[in-house]
Amino acid sequence: MAGTLLALVLGLGTLPAAATPSGTSPASTPTALAAPDISLTAVRAHLDELSAAARNGGNRRSTGQGYRDSVAYVKGKLQAAGYTVTEQPCTSGCTSGAGPNLIAEWPQGDASGVYMFGAHLDGVSAGPGMNDNGSGSAALLENALTLARENPELRNRVRFAWWTDEEQGLNGSDFYVRTLSSAERSRIKAYYNFDMVASLNGGYFVNHITSAAAAPMKAYWDSLGLRPEENTEGAGRSDDYSFERYGIPTSGYAMGASARKTSAQAAKWGGTSGAAYDPCYHRSCDTLSNINTTGLDRAADGIAYTVWQQAVGTGGGGTCDPAGVVGNGGFESGTAPWTGTTAVIAAHSGRTAHGGTRFAWLGGNGSTSTESVGQTVTVPAGCTRASLDFWLWIETAESGSRAYDTFSVRVNGSTLATWSNVHAGGGWTQRSADLSAYAGQTVTVTFTATEDHSLQTGFLLDDVSLSGA
Repeated sequence: MAGTLLALVLGLGTLPAAATPSGTSPASTPTALAAPDISLTAVRAHLDELSAAARNGGNRRSTGQGYRDSVAYVKGKLQAAGYTVTEQPCTSGCTSGAGPNLIAEWPQGDASGVYMFGAHLDGVSAGPGMNDNGSGSAALLENALTLARENPELRNRVRFAWWTDEEQGLNGSDFYVRTLSSAERSRIKAYYNFDMVASLNGGYFVNHITSAAAAPMKAYWDSLGLRPEENTEGAGRSDDYSFERYGIPTSGYAMGASARKTSAQAAKWGGTSGAAYDPCYHRSCDTLSNINTTGLDRAADGIAYTVWQQAVGTGGGGTCDPAGVVGNGGFESGTAPWTGTTAVIAAHSGRTAHGGTRFAWLGGNGSTSTESVGQTVTVPAGCTRASLDFWLWIETAESGSRAYDTFSVRVNGSTLATWSNVHAGGGWTQRSADLSAYAGQTVTVTFTATEDHSLQTGFLLDDVSLSGA
């Protein structure tokens, strides 16, 4: 990760290494089954090769032999796997003598819908740069090779990139995006960045965690119970920023650099509070000993999950098993994985839940207000018909046929269906919204109640599920 960008400067972490969180990828987790497991052994083998490359000059700075050897290694692996590989010299804006970007595209899928995955391959001159950013580069390489071996039918195009000269100011990725035509930029539907995904005392951070692009990234780490957070430390400091500047949606994983872990994060993820996420950030000790293999494994598998969700086609042969797609649909198990105005979820007195004892009560305030609850779901790829089903009870003090207060179902911010005070009465009534168009996709579903300035309308929500065929 670049140490400076547009006068954003953070201090270097100098604290000793901390214990790493424990855990492995859960083969039984439903969301994890959409993609193959990425071999940690293979990822570590790539790191070994990048470490060997760094011996030529002691680092992998973009202008040195260590970087050029890193490019040669990654390029050779990709070409042998069948990728269309391009070395792109950075002819403007890069440090004099910097090596090339490396772009690899799998020659399948709709070329008008490109999902791009990238990591910077260069390091600083102080050391070999194994976490920053051998970790992201190695995890990305093994994902590319796994996609080639699996060779699934693709509905969208997948493009991988390893950037030069990131540590000097995001120069390689900036050159790449800047020199694309507007038509070529418009084909890139999202860019995912992986910079420092094996920090010894790391946390679990997602770039733009609430965005539609981030949904599959967050969903995978949510499936491991990690409760990831927004990557505030890395905002504007890695190659995703080059894409953001041109309006391309971005996300990605990071585990932290020189910022310090809070006590709340240590309680959630393990490690040492008050210590830097990476004690060897931009230092000579960023060697193979500076790698959190648990975090590296989780990041590599999350990349695969995102590739499969965004690009792998169904070929008409998928299965439609909607059971368990909506988590905690009856609200009986606390609030997770629901997000938003989660205080509306409770065993409310004066009303009876449709099932169990708890439900969500949105609205009912009698004043200008907006309340919402939502979660990320993956609609099974094999469903030709998918319906979001739920039970809704609308009670109101309004009268007449005018809609003053509304309740809407939204997917990725787009409204699918709306009810209002006009539909009040009748107690619990089953309602639905059609999600068939989202088969094979990970989306964010949100229920939102909006009231005007007077006279309450309460929208009671319970037993949310997905049905399909």
